[in-house]
Amino acid sequence: MSTEAPVLEVRDLTVRFAGLTALDGIGFTVRPGTVHAVIGPNGAGKSTCFNVLSGVYRATSGSVRFGGEELTGLPAHRIADLGVARTFQNLALPPGATVEDSLMLGRHRLTRTGFVAAGLGLPSAVREEARHRERVREIAAFVGLEDQLARPAGTLPYGQQKLAELARALCMEPKLLLLDEPVAGMTAGERRATAAVVAGVRDSLGISIVLVEHDMGVVMRLADSVTVLDFGRLIADGTPASVQSDPAVVRAYLGEEATS
Repeated sequence: MSTEAPVLEVRDLTVRFAGLTALDGIGFTVRPGTVHAVIGPNGAGKSTCFNVLSGVYRATSGSVRFGGEELTGLPAHRIADLGVARTFQNLALPPGATVEDSLMLGRHRLTRTGFVAAGLGLPSAVREEARHRERVREIAAFVGLEDQLARPAGTLPYGQQKLAELARALCMEPKLLLLDEPVAGMTAGERRATAAVVAGVRDSLGISIVLVEHDMGVVMRLADSVTVLDFGRLIADGTPASVQSDPAVVRAYLGEEATS
């Protein structure tokens, strides 16, 4: 789907809101073609970090580099143009549109046909739309939704709606995919199926993934590396096994009594 993803480098990233420090000088590196999890208790700064990476929030200071590009300060649409796509914790699909048309929204940044040509149905516009719809069908098959393309997205079971949201992000042909709690609210079977799709995105498509997720079983199975935040500060960074046994991480999740 894409050439090898660039390295994502986060350095000394700080975000303050009206005097409140949401992120305090954090840093981590996402290697190409890996799953990098960002975890931590509620209020740790995970969502703030994601919103900076995708251009929703502006950093107070620090740097986010994706390959040779500095992302800090760029608007969300420019970051998307550089090959960064994200999903949201809450479903963002238009419920009345078909799954196919919902996935077509992800092709928007790749569309070259002008508004007038599309409106007039010129041959060039028809050919381009046909190519995009063919790619949408391929991606739907990749995530297991090929039989659901004609259904309104809002009528799918919750787990499949989350997969459709992931597929929409893949339709942008990203080099870096930001997944915000991709298995939240799912049944055990849906979590396993979605985790397999995420692993396939890394292993088959070579796309780098930054993952925020509360399900530690999924994190430990999928992640190549893990960054742990607590109260906006980085408290651990390393392999899943090393992070899981880190005393600071145990304290953050379980409290001081866990180590006494």
